[in-house]
Amino acid sequence: MTRLLEAVRGLILDAGEASVAVVARTVGGPAALAIEAERSFHAASTVKLPVLVELWRAAFSGTCGLDEPIVVRNTFASLVGGVPFRLDPADDSEASLYARAGEAVPARELARLMIVRSSNLATNLLVERLGATRVDAAMRDLGIDGLRVLRGVEDGAAFAAGLNNAVSAAGLARLLELLAMGRVVSRAASAEMLDVLAAQEFAEGIPAGLPAGTRVAHKTGSIAGLYHDAGVVFPDASPPYVVVVLTSGLDERTAAPALVAAIVREVHGAVGLAGA
Repeated sequence: MTRLLEAVRGLILDAGEASVAVVARTVGGPAALAIEAERSFHAASTVKLPVLVELWRAAFSGTCGLDEPIVVRNTFASLVGGVPFRLDPADDSEASLYARAGEAVPARELARLMIVRSSNLATNLLVERLGATRVDAAMRDLGIDGLRVLRGVEDGAAFAAGLNNAVSAAGLARLLELLAMGRVVSRAASAEMLDVLAAQEFAEGIPAGLPAGTRVAHKTGSIAGLYHDAGVVFPDASPPYVVVVLTSGLDERTAAPALVAAIVREVHGAVGLAGA
């Protein structure tokens, strides 16, 4: 895979002053590509992947059912001193949930909105119900390093204090690989979570680098100057593979997604088609 490494490093170099981490490998196989794999990044919305996993784990243990009703509200306690804060619908990629304040919504529907439309409000409702410490502990239970979950999203006081959720490319790749191998809760539960991830509507990153119609179960995340995408790709004629690209220092609306798509295009040519 020397050619793949050289090609991806060239793309990163051409992108300019950016920090980029990449992991790609066939599910269950050795890493075909690893660049800054252990480097820690602000998680942005990729933190929603561990939240999704812990919801299904909680359903299995009986501590929170997938159909448990959760009342929608928009007031949360900051990690810093419990100071109340609210989410701004204008900053959320999913706005319809705000109009349902006071309504009881099943946990699985909140999970779908959290992933498919990257709803911040759904995320915070689930984090509050599950507990950030339990979401974080779930990653340790699964033997995953590099994923830290401290809080929900848009907690301004915690952000100012440097108390942020964090991910690494290696950590996200391992979590996705476990899902693809059917080892999170059960094979059926893992398949359900992958189906939710495959329904995501944001396609400017990994999907843009793949042949049209290729199935990909993934989660994006972005804030100012940060853009990430992490997923499992299911090529038609070769084994599934995991690809994670984390970026910092590029425009999250244009340059960063374009770089992710370009890297995935190279990865798919080397890993997805060869089945290495």
